[in-house]
Amino acid sequence: MTVDCEYKIRDDIGFILEAEGINKLELSEATGLSRTTLDSIEKKGTATNEVCEKLYSYIYEQDYRLNSVKEELIKEKYGNVLFHGSKYGLSEVTVSGSRNNCDFGNGFYLGQTYRQALSFVCEYDKSSVYSFRYSFDGLKKIEFDCSLDWMLAICYFRGTIKQYAQSSMVQQIVNKVKDADIVIAPIADNKMFYVMSQFAEGEINADAALHSLSASGLGSQYIIKTEKALSKCIPIERYYLSVPEREDCRSTLIERGYVIDTKLKLAKRQFKEGLYIEELLK
Repeated sequence: MTVDCEYKIRDDIGFILEAEGINKLELSEATGLSRTTLDSIEKKGTATNEVCEKLYSYIYEQDYRLNSVKEELIKEKYGNVLFHGSKYGLSEVTVSGSRNNCDFGNGFYLGQTYRQALSFVCEYDKSSVYSFRYSFDGLKKIEFDCSLDWMLAICYFRGTIKQYAQSSMVQQIVNKVKDADIVIAPIADNKMFYVMSQFAEGEINADAALHSLSASGLGSQYIIKTEKALSKCIPIERYYLSVPEREDCRSTLIERGYVIDTKLKLAKRQFKEGLYIEELLK
């Protein structure tokens, strides 16, 4: 699928001029962008990353959460909207473009919210977020909640339970994933996968792991597994991630990490009698 949407920088300049009640000359002085540059953007609708950084950093530092509000508006307009964070930008997407050791193997991964997508790419200077509208009617879906099946599926596809890969319980879960057009499941970032790895290595039991993971609050991910499902996605817009916005996101993730660490330590104390992986998959 071709992704031809770009930053709506022309519209965003119009927004900040109106919101702040300023003219182009005043915006030029505030951002350090020349009037010629602003006129060029108005004419062409495009800009370099350096220009985008100056403009969108200014907008963010004026306390306008432009991207987050756009999320609300497009959800009101289209209803079904998902987001994808890209480290370097997208020109096209496929269902075979991801790493095989992602949560559910190869596929195109999307999140329910803009903040979810941002959290996965906020460390990267050239990253951006894309929105997609979709209709998944008539497609084969498998849905997971924060459960043992979900944890085993991710451990399998990430390659941490190779010794249990042929277990009937594991294979039953894996076959359902491979047969689906779309997988819908709680997001598992690297912090959460650390907890899962401890379970896979037999260091903590399933109850302690799952109670720790329930602290994540990241929401659900949608994994597009087939071309049929991918054809149901339509790109909407690309969102520029300014330095101050990415820094704020990193701070939030650090705080979230403290919550997961604390809950893991408490869960280890409280749930000492649960089953370990070797007992579940023996």
